[in-house]
Amino acid sequence: MPDLHDLSAAELLAAYRTRRLSPVDVVRDVLDHIARWEPHLHAMWMLDADAAIVQAQASEARWRRGEAGALDGVPVTIKENIATRGVPVPLGTAATELVPAERDAPPAARLREAGAVILGKTTMPDYGMLSSGLSSFHALARNPWNLAKNPGGSSAGAAAAAAAGYGPLHLGTDIGGSVRLPAGWCGIATLKPSLGRIPIHPPYAGRVAGPMTRTVADAALMMSVLSRPDARDTMSLPYQEIEWTALDRDVKGLKIGLLLDAGWGAPVEPAVRAAVEAAAQAFEAAGAIVAPLAPFMTRTMADGMDRFWRCRAWMEISALPEARRAKVLPFIFEWAKGGAGLTGAQVFHGYSQMGVMREAAVAACAPFDLVLSPTAPMPAFAAELPCPTNDPTRPFEHIAFTLPYNMSEQPAASVNCGYAPDGLPIGLQIIGRRFDDLGVLQAARAWEQLRPTQRPWPTLPQ
Repeated sequence: MPDLHDLSAAELLAAYRTRRLSPVDVVRDVLDHIARWEPHLHAMWMLDADAAIVQAQASEARWRRGEAGALDGVPVTIKENIATRGVPVPLGTAATELVPAERDAPPAARLREAGAVILGKTTMPDYGMLSSGLSSFHALARNPWNLAKNPGGSSAGAAAAAAAGYGPLHLGTDIGGSVRLPAGWCGIATLKPSLGRIPIHPPYAGRVAGPMTRTVADAALMMSVLSRPDARDTMSLPYQEIEWTALDRDVKGLKIGLLLDAGWGAPVEPAVRAAVEAAAQAFEAAGAIVAPLAPFMTRTMADGMDRFWRCRAWMEISALPEARRAKVLPFIFEWAKGGAGLTGAQVFHGYSQMGVMREAAVAACAPFDLVLSPTAPMPAFAAELPCPTNDPTRPFEHIAFTLPYNMSEQPAASVNCGYAPDGLPIGLQIIGRRFDDLGVLQAARAWEQLRPTQRPWPTLPQ
C-alpha cells in the first residue's frame, strides 16, 4: 500500500468508509511528511498541526456516527489569499497589516462544511502578481522536482505541496494563469473553472478559485464541494447540480483545436511543443478530429491588460503609508510604478482589452469542442526569479496561453503531458466552451488514460 500521504482523496474516503484507515492516522502521517519536506520547499504558512489533529479526531467521530461529509477527514491546504477565520491574509507581501479574518471565504467555508481537515495556508508572491514563489513576506517557495527551480505562481505553495504529497487536496486562485501555470510546472492537475462556478469573495473580473491535485478525479471531488452556492459572490453562476465525478468520456468524434502559437509572448520551447503535439496525436489516434488553431491574441491586448493591472496595483501600493510601501517586493513596486503616469484614456483602453480578449477567445474556440495548448511556453525557471524574463517592463511573456481564458470566462485545465530533457514536467492546457467545466475535466481524465506512464512523484532530497 502507498504511504498514507500519497493516497488520493478518493482512496482515503473509501478507506474511511470501511474503517481500514483513520483520519487521525492519515493526518499525522501527512504532518510528519510535511515536516520533512518543508525546510526545502517553504510551501506552507500558518501550518497548525494541533488544530489539524483536533479536526481529524472530530472527523473520526463523524465517521463512527455515520455523519461524515463529502470530504470528511481528507487533508487540504488553502492558498493564503482565501480567508479562513482567525487567520490573517497577508496577500504574499510584507506590506500587509496582519489582521485575523473574521470568517471563512466561500471556498474555505465549503471545504470546512464538507469535513475536510484544513492543515494550513499555502504561500504566494506579493499580491498574487507573479508566476513565482518569490515573496517579500514568505520564504522562497521551490519546486519539488528540482529545488533550484520555481514552482510557479501565484498559487506557488499549493502546487509545490501537491507535487510533494502534502495530502491530496489543495486550493488555489487564478486571474491570469495562477493555478494552471504552477500546475504545469509542478506536474499536477488543476481546473480553472468558468467564472462564477466556484463562489469566491471578493469577486473580481477573471478571478476564480480552483482545485490543485495530483489526479483529475480528486479535482472533480473538490469541484462537487467548491461549486456549492454562496450569496456573498455577486458574480457567481446560478447553482447547477453537476455530476462532477462522472468523468468517463469517449473522445471519438470530438473536434479539437491545437494552438501552438499564442500570438505574443515568449516562444514555445522545442520540448514543450513536442510534448503538446504528442498529446494532440494521442487524442487523434483515439478518434478525435484535431485541427490547427491560428493565434488570436495580440501584443496590443497584452500591453493594454498590463497597463490596466499596473494602474490598479499602483493605486493600492501608493496609498500605503511610506513604511509599509517600502516593504513591497522591489520587482512588484517597479512594475506597479509603471502605472503612475498613465492617462485616463490609456487606462480605459487597457481595461477595454479584457473585452477584446474575450471576443477573440470565444470566436477562436467556437468551431471546436475543446482546444489544446501548452500551459506555459517553457518548463520551470530559476527559483529566485520573479518571472522568466526577470524584467518588470516585460513581466507577462509567459502567460500568453493562459490569460485569455480568464477574460473569456472559459474553463481550462492543466494536466501533465511530458517532461523536459532535465526531467521537469510540461503542462498541457485543455480549454472548453464557457460553462462546460465537466467536459474539460472529462477530457483531462481521458488524457490521463491516454498519456504514457508518468514518472514517480518527487522524493525528499537526501
